[in-house]
Amino acid sequence: MRQIYSILVNNHPGVLSHVAGLFTRRGYNIESIAAGPTEDSEVTRISIVAFGEPHELEQIAKQLRKLYDVRDVQQVPYNRSVTRELLLATILAGPEKRGEVFQLATAFGANVVSISDESVTLEASGNDQKIRTLLKSFERYGIAQVARTGMIALPYTGMPSDWEPLA
Repeated sequence: MRQIYSILVNNHPGVLSHVAGLFTRRGYNIESIAAGPTEDSEVTRISIVAFGEPHELEQIAKQLRKLYDVRDVQQVPYNRSVTRELLLATILAGPEKRGEVFQLATAFGANVVSISDESVTLEASGNDQKIRTLLKSFERYGIAQVARTGMIALPYTGMPSDWEPLA
């Protein structure tokens, strides 16, 4: 099972290291981690995606809540949240294939951020499925480099408890 944790922490040096260290000490694997400031300059939001059994994932949340600088921990269900990730990818595309790459990039809402003689670097954002589909679509051209930020998430607000988003 995949779990997204949205963790609000005091904005102090070393807090990210303490949070990540908890996962390491307990032998839990982090799929992605992203941290950044919130609307309050004294608070940082850390988004962590982890896989595990339901009882293990619940245990992680309990242990996170015990850390000194942690203010709040939310286990954010993927299907009840807005998720985004930023991707930078360098696609191998000489002048003869560049038009195809541009069209495909446009279809995904990606932006061209750099062009060289033999490659095009794209920037795209979206949920995990969109990013994976985009990468799969460009495999036929060859992908020279990929950098991904990791997932960030916020729960949907103002929705009834039985609301389900469209697939």
